[in-house]
Order: sequence, then C-alpha cells, then structure tokens
Amino acid sequence: MSFRPFVIVAALCAGLSACGATTGEQALLGGGAGAIGGAIVGANPVATAIAGAGTNLLYCELNPGRCN
Repeated sequence: MSFRPFVIVAALCAGLSACGATTGEQALLGGGAGAIGGAIVGANPVATAIAGAGTNLLYCELNPGRCN
C-alpha cells in the first residue's frame, strides 16, 4: 500500500485546520497547504497555492467559529 495519498491528505488537513486569525494568515496557511499538496502530487505548485489560499479564505469566511 502506498503512503502517498495519506501524506497528501494529512498535509492538506493540517494546513486547513490551522486557519489563522487574520485574513493574511488564512491566505498564507491555505496557500502553503495548497503548494505542498501540489508539489507532492506533481501539479503546478503556484496554481495549487492560489487555489489553497482561496479555499481557506472561503472556508474561514463561511465557518468563523472554527477559524480563530
């Protein structure tokens, strides 16, 4: 069994679980998780960083009680 999918999911969950207290922190943490996930799977890390930052900002906007 390959551990690659497990590592990818763990990295993304760790990045998204640490939402950050400010909008800048949320974008940075989401972007970092996206870039790491993209690099692991061989995708464009810049594109996945942008997607991760946007996704984390959206998640924290929709779930403010879970992101501080």
